[in-house]
Amino acid sequence: MGVTSPAPAPRPPYRDPALLGLIALGGALGTLARAGLANALPTASGGWPWATFAVNVAGALALGFLLELLARLGPDAGVRRAVRLGVGTGFMGGFTTYSTFAVEVASALPGPGRLLGIAYGVATVLLGFGAAALGILAARRLARAGGVR
Repeated sequence: MGVTSPAPAPRPPYRDPALLGLIALGGALGTLARAGLANALPTASGGWPWATFAVNVAGALALGFLLELLARLGPDAGVRRAVRLGVGTGFMGGFTTYSTFAVEVASALPGPGRLLGIAYGVATVLLGFGAAALGILAARRLARAGGVR
């Protein structure tokens, strides 16, 4: 009788070209969506950066919802993993922009817009946290209504 060799170990997600392609595609689409919103809502000099604020809070809501729902639907494998990486990591990673947020806050602090910068920073973090929690709760409710654990 021959000796059978064990099946090869599955390729980790960070080495899977198909998953990396999904992340790249999602990131490109998310970045385009954010750029479109930034063009639609330009920030006036010294004004509230509504586009960055909106994408970061909406992104927190969507990511909380997506990750909670996927976790309730089953293990992180197959289509669920592809959606998590393509939409969660890729699209939402390109859509949200905490680097721009940091620059906007840091730019406002030394000047006359200091209070606006502080308010913007605090509001973004607190509302982002609340939005993520709301997304998680909404996904739980949807999953329960659909009979999913």
